[in-house]
Amino acid sequence: MKILFIGGTGNISAACVRLAISQDHDVSILNRGQRPLADYGIPAAARSITGDISDEASVREALGGQTFDAVANFIAFNAADVERDIRLFSGRCAQYFFISSASAYEKPLRHPFVTESHPLKNPFWDYSRDKIAGEDACTRAYREQDFPAIIVRPSLTYDTVWPIAIGGWNDFTLVDRIRRGGEIVVHGDGTSLWTVTHSEDFAKGLNGLFGNTNAVGHAFHITSDEVLTWNQIYTTVAEAAGAEPKLVRIPSDFLAKLNGWERGNLLGDKAHSAIFDNSKIKRFVPGFEATIPFHVGARRTLAWFEADPERQKIIPGTNATMDGYLAAWRKAAETTL
Repeated sequence: MKILFIGGTGNISAACVRLAISQDHDVSILNRGQRPLADYGIPAAARSITGDISDEASVREALGGQTFDAVANFIAFNAADVERDIRLFSGRCAQYFFISSASAYEKPLRHPFVTESHPLKNPFWDYSRDKIAGEDACTRAYREQDFPAIIVRPSLTYDTVWPIAIGGWNDFTLVDRIRRGGEIVVHGDGTSLWTVTHSEDFAKGLNGLFGNTNAVGHAFHITSDEVLTWNQIYTTVAEAAGAEPKLVRIPSDFLAKLNGWERGNLLGDKAHSAIFDNSKIKRFVPGFEATIPFHVGARRTLAWFEADPERQKIIPGTNATMDGYLAAWRKAAETTL
């Protein structure tokens, strides 16, 4: 199959590209070409198409008359992005994958067991609302123009990032802090349930949909079936780092009042228990199974960071934010005594 990945070098998408190449697909990657694909672990078999997807005219020129069996856009974030892609790829692909987000599901969740038919509504996070609008654009184009849209919703998928709520994302700050004996902020009481998914497991689900035109018009979330508490997630990261975690639990509402970002990050997503029912993706992709448990995946992520000193960035602002949360929480506790 001839597959175009838009992005293709990110935390999730690079794993999908590598798997597609191993499956002998004809793979092209459209991105700005600022670094060689090999820097992201992408095999030489991938064809690079240089272009900025935000510049529609230049992308149209770069693509020429090419057609694709599947197009997967990992860097579309809102309705305008999707509408641009509809203009670019109508009539030139058999499947178009919009990578949305499981944070689009209704918050707060009225039921922790989530299927793809769960309502989409997030009053807390503009990121999620933009993804919902992108999904709406896909659905309209499918209904009104027969555009072959498929919606995929990852949830906290990791490989070259840390799947945590507070403490960093694509840096080494949290691991360094844990190893120095610093305190770690955990939202709520740490017992709410969550799912983290390794990118290589996600790739098995996504790539399994390539060529299955029965999937057109559908939405899927693709996650692990492993369910963890946030206490377990942070403890597992600490165990991988070889240190004892010092967890300090602070209510999510309190954190959201301190920092507007946490209103979306926590109240709009991670503060709520969510258990994803993967029955649908398993029906469409027989044999799909997430096989990398977090205690294994966390060590793989740590090894990736430690393989290159340049990846081990410490962000002072992230430490300052955690220290600020801890100080504010202790001050609030003292005033209530």
